[in-house]
Amino acid sequence: MCGITGWIDWQQNLVEKSHIIAAMIETLAARGPDAQGAYITPHAALGHRRLSVIDPVGGAQPMIRFRGEQKFVITYNGELYNMPELRQELADRGHVFSTRCDTEVLLVAFIEWGSACVERFNGIYAFGIWDEANQSLFLARDRIGVKPLFYTEQGSSLIFGSELKTLLANPLVRPEIDEEGLAEVFMLGPARTPGHGVFRGVKELKPGHSMMVNRQGKVIKKYWALETKPHTDDFDATAAKVRELLIDATTRQLVSDVPICTLLSGGLDSSALTALAAMSNKQSGLGSLATYSVDYVDNELYFKANSFQPNSDSPWVRRVSEHFGTCHHTIVLDTPELAASLRPAALARDLPGMADIDTSLYLFCREIKKGATVALSGECADEIFGGYPWFQREEMINAATFPWSRQPEIRIPWLKPEIQHRIKPADYVAQRYSEALAEVPHLPGEDKCSARMREIFYLSLTRFMPTLLDRKDRMSMAFGLEVRVPFCDHRIVDYAWNVPWKLKNAQNREKGLLRYALTGILPEDVLWRKKSPYPKTHNPAYTKAVVSEAFAVLNQTSSPLRQVLAIDKLREIAETNLAASNIPWFGQLMGGPQLFAYLIQADHWMREYKVQIV
Repeated sequence: MCGITGWIDWQQNLVEKSHIIAAMIETLAARGPDAQGAYITPHAALGHRRLSVIDPVGGAQPMIRFRGEQKFVITYNGELYNMPELRQELADRGHVFSTRCDTEVLLVAFIEWGSACVERFNGIYAFGIWDEANQSLFLARDRIGVKPLFYTEQGSSLIFGSELKTLLANPLVRPEIDEEGLAEVFMLGPARTPGHGVFRGVKELKPGHSMMVNRQGKVIKKYWALETKPHTDDFDATAAKVRELLIDATTRQLVSDVPICTLLSGGLDSSALTALAAMSNKQSGLGSLATYSVDYVDNELYFKANSFQPNSDSPWVRRVSEHFGTCHHTIVLDTPELAASLRPAALARDLPGMADIDTSLYLFCREIKKGATVALSGECADEIFGGYPWFQREEMINAATFPWSRQPEIRIPWLKPEIQHRIKPADYVAQRYSEALAEVPHLPGEDKCSARMREIFYLSLTRFMPTLLDRKDRMSMAFGLEVRVPFCDHRIVDYAWNVPWKLKNAQNREKGLLRYALTGILPEDVLWRKKSPYPKTHNPAYTKAVVSEAFAVLNQTSSPLRQVLAIDKLREIAETNLAASNIPWFGQLMGGPQLFAYLIQADHWMREYKVQIV
C-alpha cells in the first residue's frame, strides 16, 4: 500500500509550488516508508509515497506511460488481485510491460479502456491518472471503500489525497468545521457519513465512484452499486458458492514479495482466513504461516462473560494456531500505554475514533510490522453474513435510527445549548438515517421482515463497515503495514447481498451460512463458537485513567471542547457508576470508558489540527 496526493490548478503555475507539494507528500511518509516521488507540471502535480510489496525495483511512482506521443501519469494506492488476467488480456491487445507490478497494469488498463477500466478491477485501490494531452484527471476508489480518497475544490484548484492531513498541508485548505462537521464528530462519532470529509469544503470520493476533472469542470460517476435480484440457489449451493468465492479471494490476496501474516482472534472470520492461508503455505512449501493476536495485561483477572462477549479469545487463538501449525505471536498491551496512545491514534486517523479499539490496533500494528509487511484480516464478514447483535435483537432491528447508535437523544444534553440549537442534532441524525434508507435497493414483493433485514444489511455495509475500514487502514498504515480484507472482495459482497436472511441465519445462529460454508475447513468447536467482538481491555485501571485524564483536559480553560460540550453534564456521568457501563455512545462496542477516551482524542485533534468552528 501507499499514499497518494495531487493538485490540479488551471490558473496557477504549480511548478512554483513544489515546496507545498513536497509538504503534502511528506504527510504520507508513514504510509509509504520505502520511496517517494513527484510529477510536477504547470497545471498538474502528483505525489506518491511507496510501501513496496510487489516488484520493489520496478514499481516506482508516479509512473509514466506513453501511447504514441500522449503521456499518462499515475499515482496509485492499492492492490489488484486479478492482475494476472488483466495483464494477459492487455498483452493480447498488443501492450508490452516493463515491470511486474500492478501499477503498470492499472495504468495500461486506463490507456486501453478509459474510465471504464474500473469495472474490470478486482482489488482495493484509490488512484489518480493525469492525461497530459487532454489536460484531465481521472480519480477512482474501490467498490467497497477499503482505500481512502479525499478531495477539495478551492477556487481554481482541486486537491486530493489519501488522508485529511495531506489536504491540510496545502495552505488553501483550512481546518474549519461548520454545523455538519460538528454533528459528524459529536453526534455520529466514528460512523462518519459517506462522502463527508468533516472539514468544511472537504469531501470523500465515495466507494464505487470515479471522477473525471478537466477545464470544463468535474463529473462524478457511480460505477458500482449493490444490485438486488432474486436468489435462486438452494442452501447447499449457496454455502458451496460462498466457500468457493472465499477460497479464491483469499488465495488471490496471498500474493506478495514480502512477509505476510494473518490477524488471528480465534473467531470464525480470522480463523477461516488463517486456515486457508496456512493450507496455501503448506501446498506452496512456504513453511509455517505467521499469525498475530492481541491481549492485555491482567485481562484474565477482570474478564466477565456477557451475552455480547461470552468467553475470552486467548484459548481459541491457541486452539486455531496449534491446529494449523502457525508460528504464533501474542502481543500483550498494558493499560498505561493503551491510554497514552489515544492521542497519536487520533492523529493517525485525522479524527477522533473508536478510542481504545483504535489505540489497541495502533499498538498491535506497530508490533506486527516488526515481523511482517502484509496481513490478512476478517473485516466485512459480520456485515455481509449477519454477525452483529443488531441482526438478532428485536429492539435493535426495529430501532428508528442506526441500530448501533440507538437513543441518540441521550447524547444531546452533553452538547452546550447553543451548539444544540445550531446543529439540531436529533434532526441531523434522523436526516442521515432517512437518506441511508432511501438508498436501499429493495426487491419487489419482498415481505416486510425480509425488507427490514435488507435495510439492516445495507446500513451495516454502507454506514458501519466504513468505520472499521477507516480504522484498519489508518492504524495499520501509520506503521507501513498493508492489511488485506478478503471478505471485502466485491464478488462475495455482491453474492451475499441477495442471499435471504433465513439462509444467512441458518440454525438461528449469527453467520450461520458462513459456518456451514466453512465446514471441513475449521474444527467443529471453532466453527460453532459464538461470536466475540474485537478484544478490549477489561482492566478497571483503564477506566480510571481515561476518566481522570478526560477531566484534566476538560478542566483546562484552553480546551477547545469547552466550546462544544456541557462539562457539568459529563461530570455527572463520571461521578456515577455509568463510567463503567454501556453508555449508548457507539452501539454496544463503546461504553463509558470509550466515551471519555473519545473526548481525550477529540480535544487533542482540535488542538493539533488547530480546528476552528465557523
